[in-house]
Amino acid sequence: MHEAVEIVLGGVFAGAVFSLVALGFTLVFRVSGVLNLSQGAFVVLGALAFYTFEVQLRWPLPAAFAASLLAVAAVGAIVEVLIVRPAIRRLPTSGLLILTAGLLTIFEGASLLIWGSQPYAIPSFSGEQPWLVLGLRLPTQDVWIAIAELVIVTGLWFTLTRTTLGKALRACAENRDAASLMGIDVARMGLLSFAAGAAIGAVGGMVLGPITSLEFDSGGYFTNSGFIAVAFGGMDSFVGAVLGGLSLGVLEQGAAGYISSLFANSLAFVALLAVLLFRPSGMLGRPAAREDAPPSGHRVAASVVLRPRVWWGLLAALAALLATAPSLLNGTGLLQSFVVAGVFFIAVLGLDLLMGFTGQVSLGNAGFMAIGGYTAAILTTHYQVSALAATAGGLALSLLTALMLALATSRLRGLYMALATLAFGLLVDSLVVGLTDVTGGPSGLVGVPSFSIGPLEFAGDTANFYLVWGVGLALLVLSWNLARSNFGRALQAIRADQTAARALGIRVSLHKTLAFMLSAGYASLAGSLYAFDFHFLSPEMVSTARSLEMVTMLVVGGQSTLVGPLFGATLITTLPTLVQPLAAVKTLAEGALLVLILLYAPGGIFGLLARGAGRLSSRVRARSVREPAT
Repeated sequence: MHEAVEIVLGGVFAGAVFSLVALGFTLVFRVSGVLNLSQGAFVVLGALAFYTFEVQLRWPLPAAFAASLLAVAAVGAIVEVLIVRPAIRRLPTSGLLILTAGLLTIFEGASLLIWGSQPYAIPSFSGEQPWLVLGLRLPTQDVWIAIAELVIVTGLWFTLTRTTLGKALRACAENRDAASLMGIDVARMGLLSFAAGAAIGAVGGMVLGPITSLEFDSGGYFTNSGFIAVAFGGMDSFVGAVLGGLSLGVLEQGAAGYISSLFANSLAFVALLAVLLFRPSGMLGRPAAREDAPPSGHRVAASVVLRPRVWWGLLAALAALLATAPSLLNGTGLLQSFVVAGVFFIAVLGLDLLMGFTGQVSLGNAGFMAIGGYTAAILTTHYQVSALAATAGGLALSLLTALMLALATSRLRGLYMALATLAFGLLVDSLVVGLTDVTGGPSGLVGVPSFSIGPLEFAGDTANFYLVWGVGLALLVLSWNLARSNFGRALQAIRADQTAARALGIRVSLHKTLAFMLSAGYASLAGSLYAFDFHFLSPEMVSTARSLEMVTMLVVGGQSTLVGPLFGATLITTLPTLVQPLAAVKTLAEGALLVLILLYAPGGIFGLLARGAGRLSSRVRARSVREPAT
């Protein structure tokens, strides 16, 4: 009994931090309609800034606390004004979700440059000696965490229910347009909510810092935890955010205490998927979920399927370039980078069919890379199955999983579908780490053989280059033909307007399911080739961070083009290797590219090149008309 009480109390204290992150999520979502996936980064920024002021600059604790709070709130305000506010006017909800994921990457890259990759720990606020209450040992820092949550919850309640500012914030949460007609400065309310959300996250980081070490990339963990908490309780409910965070803390501590710490996260992600499937708005959220409606004036860009003459000319040029690339790159050390670029090109090509042509945002496609890669690796290393049969086994398992997930999430649309795929990816991450006897756990799976077909073995960078890019070109041709078929036109109709597509007799659910399975199949093949090329597979190679990186590749290259994934995957994979100084800022550059492309060049690199070629062609035609005939 005593042990159970201590586990519950530990869960409550851990959940208090999750609640603080969740409160930031809810505050921003209610006022701006943005689910801010960078919220966890403010936890890390607050802790690292506090370390700088208190430990490095030796400021008194109260001064360091206040300075860190103001600094992070200022960062949140700047981000809202320069990035989030313009994005709200230009992007649909799913686009905003991707943009905030890019912001998380920017914050991680900036933290890496400023504070480095080493973990930091903050001194305890009031000593290390625990308090003894009713026979229970309570760490003093846990008490500070509880106090911080109590103060913030009370302050939010008082502000929202007893002040004019709170009434204005609540009016914006109910109806932004109506609030604007009432004379409320909606933009100012959005700024205040984002700055306050950042400050709340910073408080969580500062009170948590003394009991755990934080690194530059810890923001993803807190984003995931806060996201689970608001999904449990309801994205638009402050009470739900608090209860969701506390429930998550108790659930994880209980699972760690009575089952295994390796499966605590898995249990949380299973619960998250269940909530999203059966009650997407959360336990206390309003049943009417927000639709993925684009802002006023936003137009869905048309998919670009190149004309046959241009297509076959481009394909021939690409095939010739790839045929000569190994001889050109031999000895430069770049050949391996281009092999990896080919692997991600395959995965991102499938993602383009799903996101670009169908309009379904997926933030968990690396989960299918993990399923395909680990299945192929396990079958070949543990059971001596041939590489081709093992790849087929991984593909079959991925397609079956995709079918089950698509059927389970068939009622979800827009934002909630994207969040369900994110939850799926996180669940696969936790299982890969937890199943140590099968996957090798965090250390990874070693001894994966080279890919082979009968006596033909693809060993070495050159052979793998031809294998990966040969598969990539074949899938590119397949995708182009699919895009030009009735199936592809149906996908584009669904992307433009699902209701109109149904009126035309298109079976929307069937086509979306098939597109989801196609994307999963491409990712599965990429994961298998990845494992065979490296002779090794680890959780980091196919984690959810890779899912977000693939979304970045697609957006940077150009969605709904099929050619865009080629540009995006090649650029992001090989540029840090080509220009070594860029390797240190790779994370920051990826996030910045994603955000800038979303805001200012939604067509990506392909769109910029197509626009430039169109202008050049117009100038040439105009000049030929002006010049007299000779």
